[in-house]
Amino acid sequence: MTTVSPLNISAAIRSTRQLKTPLSLVRCAHYSAVSCPTPTVRPSTSRTSGSRISVASIRPKFFHSTPSNFFAAAPKMGKPKALLLGEIDHAKATWEGLSDIAELVRPTAKNRAEFIEECKAGKLDGVVAAYRTFGSVAITGLVDEELVNALPESLKFLAHNGAGYDQVDVHACKARGIRVSNVPSIPDDATADVNMFLILGALRGFNTSMLALRAGQWRGNPPPPLGHDPEGKVLGILGMGGIGRNLKKKAEVFGMSVIYHNRRKLSDEQSGGAEYVSFDELLARSDVLSLNLPLNKNTRHIISAPQFAKMKKGVIIVNTARGAVMDEDALVKALESGHVASAGLDVYEEEPKVHQGLVANPHVMLVPHMGTWTVETQTKMEEWTIGNVRAAIEKGRVNSIVPEQEDMQ
Repeated sequence: MTTVSPLNISAAIRSTRQLKTPLSLVRCAHYSAVSCPTPTVRPSTSRTSGSRISVASIRPKFFHSTPSNFFAAAPKMGKPKALLLGEIDHAKATWEGLSDIAELVRPTAKNRAEFIEECKAGKLDGVVAAYRTFGSVAITGLVDEELVNALPESLKFLAHNGAGYDQVDVHACKARGIRVSNVPSIPDDATADVNMFLILGALRGFNTSMLALRAGQWRGNPPPPLGHDPEGKVLGILGMGGIGRNLKKKAEVFGMSVIYHNRRKLSDEQSGGAEYVSFDELLARSDVLSLNLPLNKNTRHIISAPQFAKMKKGVIIVNTARGAVMDEDALVKALESGHVASAGLDVYEEEPKVHQGLVANPHVMLVPHMGTWTVETQTKMEEWTIGNVRAAIEKGRVNSIVPEQEDMQ
């Protein structure tokens, strides 16, 4: 061990001043300021070299911390805070496990106005990372520029539990230096299952007979027209992300051929050999059109009256993406005219409100946004989001930053 004589203690102390900030105050990317202990001088336990002092013995303990374990010493300096927006139903123990590195807090606000006031009053100061659910919009409203500007200055990470993050203005967050993460891949399988369920139900026309059965009319009087087999039908996928690729595999098991349109053509390995076509060709060739693209300013109402006019008469539409990627008024008119034969929907423009023209049409299968509504998938999604919060606090980064912010990692 390197040692110095008592006469050179002052020189040893000077050697610790390589940091540019005072020892009593260490600034960190995750805090505005964190108080740290001042160095103390302790006699060396070794007497073999006389009255000598260890250099290490006069350094505060955080000098031996690397960036990855810096926060492990945080309890002595005051823990950062982690904010929960919404509910955690399945991974509660994992969330509570964050208490070893963070103080876990929740807002008292019940609506957006109260939440903004709570932020402005400084009641959430010190929050470094926030976990938010889709349902937390009931408390905060959309995470738009107004809300982002009201959030505490200490907030640097927003961990969203969901694949789609259209509730969050990622550009406003980026301008404030807030990194946004989502949950990629995990929702794909469960959502594609619902997607395939809606395709089969719409093709076979199950909804009309299920309604008749509950009304005591067996299949109906008169019975509904015969449905169609999936085998040999062309499935057009608009948006070949994780869910679209998963759906492609499931559809092929039922004998469907798959074409797709995406903002960019995928490699054959990524697409599984599916045929890439233009947007207009996708509309013209599809027997079933599945919407699997994210909602943003470029995709809002990407399917509307002009697009329906380019589709085959009798086409079937399925949407498990976001309600607003399709113009519901235009869909209702296309259904009423018979140009669209049937539809299967898991998402809606104004959730939880559903267009009455869809509710009243027996040829439309309606599911209340249940794409990931399974114990297994919800648990995995919660675990992943909590993992992003932990990574944010321990490492100063998240595991799955959204694509628009990749340059911030």
